[in-house]
Amino acid sequence: MTEDTRWNRLVDRRSGNRGDARRDALLGALEELLREQSLEEVNVAEISRRAGVTRSAFYFYFESKAIAVMALMQDLYDAAADANELLVKAEGEPEERVRTAITMLFDSVDDSAHTYRALLEARAASPAVREMWDAGRAEFAGVIGEMIGTERAAGRATPGPAEGALAAVLLDLNDHALERHALGAGPAREDHIDTLTHLWLRSIYGTGHRTRSDA
Repeated sequence: MTEDTRWNRLVDRRSGNRGDARRDALLGALEELLREQSLEEVNVAEISRRAGVTRSAFYFYFESKAIAVMALMQDLYDAAADANELLVKAEGEPEERVRTAITMLFDSVDDSAHTYRALLEARAASPAVREMWDAGRAEFAGVIGEMIGTERAAGRATPGPAEGALAAVLLDLNDHALERHALGAGPAREDHIDTLTHLWLRSIYGTGHRTRSDA
């Protein structure tokens, strides 16, 4: 199953609907509204009105507005998958790979901070969204854990905690940093990226990283 197909099955009531004009109109209307309001303030009737379709059409595609936000975050999912693939390939210098992967995530959030904030709302309010989020995270943690094990077996990574647990905790750090960044809290963007890069490298490879002033 491709990443795209897996994502569609998670978020759509009907499979294979990406590119459907009514679905696209609904997601476009939701995205516009999220620039003006929080997810809690947005209602399905207004989404449907702006999209020029009936309320029942919304529910033809999406179980709820929280699930529709997940569909709207396709680009973020794709960025996370790409970052994960970059790490798992384990090609080139570890610092470059790790920094590039983390930067890709921050870029994706910056491209749609209002929808990412809505995703945080959806995750907090909807058990279905939390379940999908956790399933995706567990999948990413599994493959990163395998990469850590491979790097240890090759003598490139240092011994340490169980690979799966380490991967899950590092992803937790990423999630927390991205959440704070999207909400405008915590360190500046580059400081976030520098620190996460350092923690990933130290945890997996036992090395630090060059600071921007060293570059």
